[in-house]
Amino acid sequence: MDGTGHGAENLKALTALDAGLVGCRHCTRVAPLGATICTRCGGALESRDRTSMQRVWAWWLVGLLFFIPANLYPMLITQTVGRASEATIVGGVIELAQHGAYGVAGIVFFASIIIPVGKFIAIGYLALIVRKPHGHKPKSLLHLFEVVEWIGRWSMIDVFVVAILVALVQFNLLATINPGIAAVCFALSVVFTMLSALSFDSRRIWDQIETIADE
Repeated sequence: MDGTGHGAENLKALTALDAGLVGCRHCTRVAPLGATICTRCGGALESRDRTSMQRVWAWWLVGLLFFIPANLYPMLITQTVGRASEATIVGGVIELAQHGAYGVAGIVFFASIIIPVGKFIAIGYLALIVRKPHGHKPKSLLHLFEVVEWIGRWSMIDVFVVAILVALVQFNLLATINPGIAAVCFALSVVFTMLSALSFDSRRIWDQIETIADE
């Protein structure tokens, strides 16, 4: 390293793979590269998940396929005095806004539309980025991945609302509320996108940064 400090620009993060080690993804204990079983927790050791990207794209695609009917078909079917009405996710948001419940409408719209769409974009972006060398900061990509993992569970709020309404609004002859096919599709879409995110091997981010540094 010279006195100007330019040598620091050529340094790269030292990973377990570079050091000839493999880390356990369950208890974080490291072992020599080539070990297959963690001596602490008994978990399987693998330096890189070679099939992770196939699983990421498979779950991502299935989740997207279920997300489409989740927004096209009714989420709620309401029956009042022999009269039935159906409401999609967007239709329910509009109806809530028309009744002045802007806060609730905003929460439902954010949790049911913005978050799921954002997750699809973020997971797809990460999966495409790690396919080849890139100049993005690895920590930024890792933070994006952690946000996707953390926020995924909140996409279920729409399903929770439906479950609560079905349980509370059961007045026999006066009114009944039943979940529509969209509720099932939406729940499955959330589950599949969560599986897609969990299948992503974040260690691949650092591999691509290392490739650029070597070049």
